[in-house]
Amino acid sequence: MIEEEKEKSTSTEQNTTSTRTHLQTNTENLERFKPSSIYTSVSWLALGIGIVSYCIGLWNAEILLSEKGFYFTLILFGLFAVVALQKSVRDKLEGIPVTPLFYTIGWVGTMASIILLTIGLVNAEMTLSEKGFYGISYLLSLFAAISVQKNVRDLENINK
Repeated sequence: MIEEEKEKSTSTEQNTTSTRTHLQTNTENLERFKPSSIYTSVSWLALGIGIVSYCIGLWNAEILLSEKGFYFTLILFGLFAVVALQKSVRDKLEGIPVTPLFYTIGWVGTMASIILLTIGLVNAEMTLSEKGFYGISYLLSLFAAISVQKNVRDLENINK
């Protein structure tokens, strides 16, 4: 009985030591991938510029209110889709289980939002420069949302 207790305490000490080593390694790896404050700030700035410029363009556009609603809904849908996609891709890379349905919905939502914007802009009665403006500000917003999501998650993992 005493031998069993010694074995248990020895195995517990070994597990604790290996866990500490593993946590130190993970912490060191996390610190290496910590986003710089400048990169984080620029990501937030790009997201703000993209969304605000897109919305100002919508506000000033001489299009029907239903068209404005369509384009506004598309940016909300696109932002949600890319954040969901980024989360599911990151979860897969980190070994966190992700259902294939959620992963697929993230991809389909992202592609659908971009395709719907493209179809809407091709058929819109706008000048080519207006169409380009909406396309660029939309893509800037989507890219910045992915970057902000990555930074938020990295910083959250480091602060744990």
